[in-house]
Amino acid sequence: MPGVTHDDAPPLADLMPWSVAPPRPGRTWPVAPDPAALRCRWATLLKAEGPDREALFAPTRSRSLHTAVGQLPGRRGGTEKLARASGPCPEPVRVLHAPFDEQWLIPDHRLLDAARPELWRVADERQIFVVETADTPGLPLLATSLLPFTRRGRIRPLYRRPGAEEPNLAPGLTAHLAARLGVPVPPEDMLAWIMAAARPDLTVPLPDDPDTWERGVRTGRRLLWLMRRDGERPKLPGGRRPYVRAPLPSRPLSLAYDRDDEALALDEGRISPVPPEAWDFEAEGVRVLESWFASRTAEPTPATLDAVRPSTWPQSWTSELLELITVLALLAEIQRPEPKSALTTKDLREAGVLPPPPAARIPASVLDHEEEGPGGQFTLV
Repeated sequence: MPGVTHDDAPPLADLMPWSVAPPRPGRTWPVAPDPAALRCRWATLLKAEGPDREALFAPTRSRSLHTAVGQLPGRRGGTEKLARASGPCPEPVRVLHAPFDEQWLIPDHRLLDAARPELWRVADERQIFVVETADTPGLPLLATSLLPFTRRGRIRPLYRRPGAEEPNLAPGLTAHLAARLGVPVPPEDMLAWIMAAARPDLTVPLPDDPDTWERGVRTGRRLLWLMRRDGERPKLPGGRRPYVRAPLPSRPLSLAYDRDDEALALDEGRISPVPPEAWDFEAEGVRVLESWFASRTAEPTPATLDAVRPSTWPQSWTSELLELITVLALLAEIQRPEPKSALTTKDLREAGVLPPPPAARIPASVLDHEEEGPGGQFTLV
């Protein structure tokens, strides 16, 4: 469209108005790539007494053994002070710990400096969380069905309420876009377009022709499928698939890539084929495969709960690594559209879609959860 510039594209912050800062655990030990290790860490903490328990806990200004907090929404963790806590470990839940790095978390409010309860209230099987990335050319957004516990980037849930109720979209946006395109625009398709078309500056060009829209939505759906890893397992084209060529050691210490042989070496262990695009894939300025490996093999500080971890490399990690290689290779192949914004910020303002009302930028009231407060008192939110 002649005369249209990138500055005309509306910002993501207006299209998906409600956002939440990333959770801040405040300590590293409640998160791990192995759920059994978390249960052992919890048991180790509760076996310790007095100053020993306090040292293992790693107190901060926000959390200590004497902090009184309520349950996380939808969870059944205890609410007594940790100084006198007992009982089994709350069942670990899967979270997105870093870009493309799914780990496990002890879902206990007493362990987390800033748990962001508003995210827990809307987390269910139909929720999709959009995570803004930093310093990631070509990949400004991640999407996950898991609670994001990444260190950076604001989080924008697709829905403001559980059960896929009340999309976190500027009121009137999908209706206005549907009228211009002449096709239905459900929230999931709007998100698919955002994932495909978002620019590094987090503006999102919007088209006014259905063909461009359809191509972008198709690309965005594939991005969402690969990032969320739900449904059928992804496969490389041509029947290729990475697999273990030489057995991995019981505790690999180094990771290297052989570009000529397209092979990943974990000490003397070997995985191939690993396309160069998978090895080179970066998020937030680091190679994803190197970051994923380091989070499982870095030497912890002695005499801390982080030191409680598997003594050998679990088979489940190998399976996760093989799938991650496939996902990264397929993501690298996707050609994201670069449309110009036909529906500008000015157009959306004139239509009354932007700016979104102030209420769209704050959490919705969610009364579906009965939440236990400190000391067993129940609260309404």
